[in-house]
Amino acid sequence: MRGVRAARELALATTAADERRGDAGASTGALGAQGDRALLVIDVQNDFAAPSGALTVRGGDGVARACSRCVEAFDRVVFAQDYHPAGHESFASEHAGKAPYDEVELAYGTQTLWPDHCVQGTWGCAFHDDLVVPARAMVVRKGHNRDVDSYSAFFENDRRSDTGLDEYLKKEGVKRVYVVGLAYDFCVKYTALDAKRLGYDAYVVRDCCAGVALPGTMEAAEKELADAGVVVLETLPA
Repeated sequence: MRGVRAARELALATTAADERRGDAGASTGALGAQGDRALLVIDVQNDFAAPSGALTVRGGDGVARACSRCVEAFDRVVFAQDYHPAGHESFASEHAGKAPYDEVELAYGTQTLWPDHCVQGTWGCAFHDDLVVPARAMVVRKGHNRDVDSYSAFFENDRRSDTGLDEYLKKEGVKRVYVVGLAYDFCVKYTALDAKRLGYDAYVVRDCCAGVALPGTMEAAEKELADAGVVVLETLPA
């Protein structure tokens, strides 16, 4: 399942065709040329974004709408999709005596345990209804290895298994990535940190994100992003 695939191929596109967008190298306002930049939309799925989701993030439905507005500013868009099998090792239900948000030690290190979420083939795994997924978009799925969680859209949590996203972006000539979605203090953060470490200019658009906000996680995310040189924008430049 490693690799980046077309949303149309996966039957995930919400629009049948894209509007004519002009040359890929054309400038779009303050963001500059299209050719070397990409938007990464992280995990805007029902279990995170819908109020009735299994791991709902406060304000997640608003993030879905905000991300849809961002999509219109980019020719190259990649959607990350949490894509767990049933019985995933990161689910608290798989660990006797443990509850969601407890921590355990797994083979690759400390793992936060979560409610069962984003299980393949379920409503919770699907992208939120308010999220526009254009026909031109690509999708990278993560977390499908039962034994290893995956926060970053680039790597699983063992830090060795890559998703194929870096390979795709390098092939496309991308140098700048803008990261939006859910959740700011976990999957958005780790995706942006990996992007910076892999040599991209990395930006997080704050008003297109929301956090799980466990004790201390939002503050830690702010510090880690700043220390790594990831630029946090309050909003996407017009």
